[in-house]
Amino acid sequence: MDHWGNAVAESFVKGMKCRVCGKSYPVSPNNFCTDDFGPLEMDYDYESIREAISRSKIEMRTWNMWRYREFLPLDHEPTVGLHSGGTPLIKATRLGKALGFDDLYLKNDAVNFPTLSFKDRVVAVALSKAKEFGLKTVGCASTGNLANSVAANAAAAGLESYIFVPADLEKAKILGTSIFGAKVYGVHGTYDEVNRLCTQVAFKFGWGFVNINLRPFYAEGSKSMGFEIAEQLGWQTPDQVVSPMAGGALIGKVHKAFQEAYKCGLLNQVPKTRFYGAQATGCNPITDAVKTNRDQHKPVKKPNTICKSLAIGDPADGFFAAKLIRDSGGWGEDVSDEEIREGMIELAEYEGVFAETAGGTTVAVARNLLQQGKLSPHGKTVLLITGNGLKTQEAIMNNIEPPTHIAATLDAFEAVHVQNQEFPSLVKNTNKGNLLGV
Repeated sequence: MDHWGNAVAESFVKGMKCRVCGKSYPVSPNNFCTDDFGPLEMDYDYESIREAISRSKIEMRTWNMWRYREFLPLDHEPTVGLHSGGTPLIKATRLGKALGFDDLYLKNDAVNFPTLSFKDRVVAVALSKAKEFGLKTVGCASTGNLANSVAANAAAAGLESYIFVPADLEKAKILGTSIFGAKVYGVHGTYDEVNRLCTQVAFKFGWGFVNINLRPFYAEGSKSMGFEIAEQLGWQTPDQVVSPMAGGALIGKVHKAFQEAYKCGLLNQVPKTRFYGAQATGCNPITDAVKTNRDQHKPVKKPNTICKSLAIGDPADGFFAAKLIRDSGGWGEDVSDEEIREGMIELAEYEGVFAETAGGTTVAVARNLLQQGKLSPHGKTVLLITGNGLKTQEAIMNNIEPPTHIAATLDAFEAVHVQNQEFPSLVKNTNKGNLLGV
């Protein structure tokens, strides 16, 4: 029996295979093909999965990511991140009306457990697999959210962790990593330079770096977001999905989840979802490749954007993400830092969801794509919200109206209240810029 009293499912993994040439490999902590250096991914026995599961079996399970465990690459029950996933799908009526969508939803992983981002899903799988491999030390290269999640989940699992981040990362994300006792290194360089260093460290010391030698397992965790969306929509897939893109894996894994759900009998109709990618203009290798119709993305050597969580100049899954977007009939777009801030504020004011800069990017891109005619205003549309705004407060600190200071009397409140009703712009201008001093 597993942690929740359910019968433990057998592993349905046949092995690993190269995404470029298709060569098969045994399951091991390795992320690349020795023939062509193509990335490896998990290979499943879908016929056996189809025989083993059904909607009714899944619906009886605990509401978290592990209800889809047959589609995840573990040999035994999970040991890390037992409560991750199971986040809400919000019907965003007010935001939809403001932007111009008839049927808009938010998949809100800004409230994921334990570190408030979708990375908790991927880390749960990667570290559970690391323990199956007998690894004692784990780590990652990160733009913030992954660092938080690896540090927290490693601490809970009793694993030693080494976290490498760009030295100029947001302070809240560094704090949200260091608090868990991880060994944190701020590297003077871009994310891609950090990632290269981590590749050397991982193979030199034999440690399990979740987005390097454990990447084939790590990436599979994102599929749980796709399965949840389909189930939350009544075992249907949306017409349109708008996803933020950093390394490019999330958008592909949500698509893979939809395809696997259909292949294994959980969906009645072939998924026809169109996928749309969102990036910041200051780091837009994937959206640039889509818009210029290039097969290969052009790396951005010096990312320059407030959206640091998406600032990966040479994304590992860039080629696959751009191809998926085009093949699905979708599109890619990028937005300025000011548009990102506006998107964060709109999401908060209309739906009460405080998302990090990646969420603002997704909202702003959805607005622009609708105005361009790339997105349908009538299709069932899901925006992927991947991280919490508490991590990137600095980005909008000067865009938010601070509190109005008054004496503790009713007369003082009424005087300001009347002025605010008659001259709202005057009150806003008077208070502007006070937020940091409150």
